[in-house]
Amino acid sequence: MTTPTENEQGIWLTQEAHDRLKAELDQLVAGRPAMAAEINARREEGDLKENGGYHAAKEEQGKQEGRIRQLTDLLRKARVGEPPTTATTAELGTVITIRFQGDDETEKFLLGSREIAGTTDLAVYSPESAMGSAILGAKPGTSVTYQAPNGRDITVEVVAVEPFVP
Repeated sequence: MTTPTENEQGIWLTQEAHDRLKAELDQLVAGRPAMAAEINARREEGDLKENGGYHAAKEEQGKQEGRIRQLTDLLRKARVGEPPTTATTAELGTVITIRFQGDDETEKFLLGSREIAGTTDLAVYSPESAMGSAILGAKPGTSVTYQAPNGRDITVEVVAVEPFVP
């Protein structure tokens, strides 16, 4: 059985995170006319081949448009609401405690969208990440192995799963 990924089940966001991202999107969209005016003003300065201000403004516009597309897509997929109130398996909106094989220390993180990171002191792992997708659906006491980006196999034990309390 495969566990649904973030893209299949939507991106879980707290209301606070959703509101923060929506405000950022609104601000970026509202800034489009000012950015267009800046580009036009730089264009008037002369030869575009040697016009550093024009190229810098075009590059900034590209970055802003990319962020607008990213935020629009993220907010379209978002499931806004409270985190689960009970947790028996690793799922979106739960706090996971893991232990790496061969290590006595544990690590605690929130499984969810990285966009929530601004609303918590916990590290946030996406369910799309190598470890996030490996532990999704796992119960405490389960060991899972995943392949890290460097190609190494890493084994972690899910020690505990608890609801996220913002």
